Amino acid sequence: MPAGVAAPLVRLTGDEWRAREAAHVRRADSLTADHRRRASHGEKHPVWDFLFTYYSYKPAVLRRWHPGARVELEDAAGEARAGWRWYVPGSTPGSLLIDHEAFERQMASLARLVELMLRRTAARPAQFDCFGLHEWAMVYRQREHRHPVPLRLGARGTDAVVETHDLRCTHFDAFRFFTPDAVPRNRHSPTRDLQPSLEQPGCLHAGMDVYKWAIKLGPLVPGDLLLDAFELARDIRRLDMEAAPYDLTDWGFAPVRIETAEGKAEYVRRQRAFSERANALRAAILAAWKPSGG
Repeated sequence: MPAGVAAPLVRLTGDEWRAREAAHVRRADSLTADHRRRASHGEKHPVWDFLFTYYSYKPAVLRRWHPGARVELEDAAGEARAGWRWYVPGSTPGSLLIDHEAFERQMASLARLVELMLRRTAARPAQFDCFGLHEWAMVYRQREHRHPVPLRLGARGTDAVVETHDLRCTHFDAFRFFTPDAVPRNRHSPTRDLQPSLEQPGCLHAGMDVYKWAIKLGPLVPGDLLLDAFELARDIRRLDMEAAPYDLTDWGFAPVRIETAEGKAEYVRRQRAFSERANALRAAILAAWKPSGG
């Protein structure tokens, strides 16, 4: 759509949007069922808990359906969502829609940051030569580590992998967990301020962060895109930990042995696919939120 041209309003009947909402709730509940079961029993998981601790959003956030910007819901004024933030009366009696302009005014700094991260990351060339070594750098020369599972190659073997490879991490929120001895080995020195300039679509963590940016946009992101972003983060997390130095065979995860040529090839193949999925989602979120490009 040409810049400056207002996007048309989409209207959903009560039956239409309630059906979408119900389908969304079923899908969200399915995606979080195992985590909710474990949480109810106080069980920890070294791989999947990350999706709810590092990304500190409860399953209830995923469960709440929003239609996205420029969608008017008929027969909705008597619903609980009439009291939710950013919902306002629509153009017809009893209808509701999201005031995306108010969101962008009141959350201007956040909105600018999210748009910047989505657009710049997608536009930058992807790098496929990091091989997931950020996880190895997080335990380099450190005898205690975050996960209560053994190192697949032991401490010396793990250190040797770091010392015989080139660390090329571009993602600040991975780099900030590097051990002190690993920091000077990294080719880049990411900071929070440099994040918009360094983030690139080959990075697994940048792909997972599409979920974070979707959450931060709240009701402006249609529910299906939010769950797509969560599924992408889940799938990337699997590779992130399969390629990590940990021995997760007891948890049902086969290692991607990035210390070998075969492991590197598998990592890059899957990394490329995730990069494409992440960029498609970035474009879809921007198209739903800012269809005119502005």
